[in-house]
Amino acid sequence: MIQISELILLRGSKVLLEHATATIYPGHKVGLIGSNGCGKSSLFALLRQELQPDAGECQVPKNWQIVSVAQETPASNRCALDYVIDGDVLYRQLQQKLAEAEESHDGEKIALIHGQLEQAGAYDIDSRAATILAGLGFSHQQIKNPVTDFSGGWRMRLNLAQALLCHSDLLLLDEPTNHLDLDAVIWLERWLTRYTGTLILISHDKSFLDNTVTEILSVESQKLIAYTGNYASFERQRAERLRLQDLEYQKQQAKVAHLESFINRFKAKASKAKQAQSRIKQLEKMEDLLPAHAQSQFSFEFFTPPKLPNPLVKMEQVQVGYDDTVIIDSLHLNLVPGSRIGLLGRNGAGKSTLIKLLANEKSPMSGEYMTSAGLSIGYFAQHQLEFLRPQDSALDHLYRLDKQAPEQTLRDFLGGFGFHGDQALGKVEPMSGGEKARLVLALLVYQKPNLLLLDEPTNHLDLEMRHALNIALQSFEGAMVLVSHDRFLLTSVCDDFYLVDSGKVQSFDGDLDDYRDWLLKDATQKTNNKNNDSLTSKPIESKVDRKSVKRLEAEFRQATQGLRKTIQSAEKQMNQCTLALEKLELALTDVDLYLEENKAKLKQLLLEQANIKGDLEDAEMRWMEAQEELELKQQVFDEQQMVS
Repeated sequence: MIQISELILLRGSKVLLEHATATIYPGHKVGLIGSNGCGKSSLFALLRQELQPDAGECQVPKNWQIVSVAQETPASNRCALDYVIDGDVLYRQLQQKLAEAEESHDGEKIALIHGQLEQAGAYDIDSRAATILAGLGFSHQQIKNPVTDFSGGWRMRLNLAQALLCHSDLLLLDEPTNHLDLDAVIWLERWLTRYTGTLILISHDKSFLDNTVTEILSVESQKLIAYTGNYASFERQRAERLRLQDLEYQKQQAKVAHLESFINRFKAKASKAKQAQSRIKQLEKMEDLLPAHAQSQFSFEFFTPPKLPNPLVKMEQVQVGYDDTVIIDSLHLNLVPGSRIGLLGRNGAGKSTLIKLLANEKSPMSGEYMTSAGLSIGYFAQHQLEFLRPQDSALDHLYRLDKQAPEQTLRDFLGGFGFHGDQALGKVEPMSGGEKARLVLALLVYQKPNLLLLDEPTNHLDLEMRHALNIALQSFEGAMVLVSHDRFLLTSVCDDFYLVDSGKVQSFDGDLDDYRDWLLKDATQKTNNKNNDSLTSKPIESKVDRKSVKRLEAEFRQATQGLRKTIQSAEKQMNQCTLALEKLELALTDVDLYLEENKAKLKQLLLEQANIKGDLEDAEMRWMEAQEELELKQQVFDEQQMVS
């Protein structure tokens, strides 16, 4: 186990941790949370033995293999697949030793190394690496491309794949979802639920924490405070503790009343659609948990836009893309005040392309695209952080927007975004990614937009700032279009979801659980289509006779029979679990079940529900892994037949 005792950790003259104590047991999954700059990443460096304690102890078992995600990616010409496998240093070392033993014709050593390679998982390492890369969003063609072909965000995915491929006793993940889209986040979630080692995860994604960890280690007042359960449980426990202590609780009552008023108004007009009901539930949770955020340094709201024309944007049969390549076709979309749209879709489907069209960074290739004269766009995207002036302060940036405003007014406004006192006067250059993102948001809010375009706005933001943004968006009166992998944000601020897929943008009738199911079904359908194509297609000028083709296909079916059986078995278990959950949820609607005399029965039903949900997640994970591996093998087989 990991034992931290009376730990003191400094960064320069700043005390990060003072007499901190914590215990992390083998196999446990722990979420490490705290405000930006509180020492989370420094604690990771300490666990990797890159730092030494200033006092106290941090003990990690000596025989543990510790793996974390590399922060730098060399400009390598190696293909993505080989680069990921390079991360398994033991495997590469054994490969080198085997080559040397074969060169010296040392039979005994060759046999020994083959045994070590088998133990290290060498004989399926290519397949495992390809499966991980597919889960993180790489296509079959992309894994053959050199590392130099990929942008910074995709290179970070390669580094994450390296970490997931390696054997580890302790896996340290620092904001692993920052460069992922929603599909890849869902896949990573499932992968981590099957991980058997000890996991310590730094993340500001509430839903991701809820679905991956069972303990929370919170950095509070330079101490490490342990909480049992996931992040939602931590918020409840912390909220209750603050209520009992009455710490700054009274100042939260105005916010509670404001949010309660909004919930009541939203309920009155909300439909019975699943996404509307999901949003109501999230808002009610936020209301209950407001005391847990009582000490947050962030508090701001969107101004009422000076103009609210209707419609703001109107599109009919619009076509948009890059050069001569059409990404989205026949687009029909009207944005009016009060529109709150979340965009769903696989990576590369065109979500960001649509956002750029609305932001006037792209022009339509054809179709009718109209905007109102009073349209004022507030656009947030990660690349906008690069346009901040490094030598200027936060106050300088805001002053350029409004040179008539008193300095104190501007400083008060920046304080709501965490720039207090001299922080508002410091240069942008040394700011962290989170501080720069807060500044860009502050500049956006100050300009009073009536159309918000938010492309991954929560990247680099800590949990408290995400909460403040969520609260502020509830009362925004204009239209909003959001792309995010943060499911809590999507569910709590969006009234409608639109699916971007196969060059089309269509209304999605369902919530994010339905979207997850759609991803699973879509992957199954694509694999089945490929299998049918491979059986019906006739290679042109094939050098392989028909008899040989049939023999090879039979051998391939035999070789992949285990995967197909796994898929069938997982599908059967998923159906059984879904039916069992529906039956249990129906039973839990019985009002009498919640009487004191039925407490034991209720507890038993809730336990059964939790167990079945766990079984369902396991089945989905087995299905996904087997499906992806079968798809990759099918692609390799098809390519070999075309070459033959």
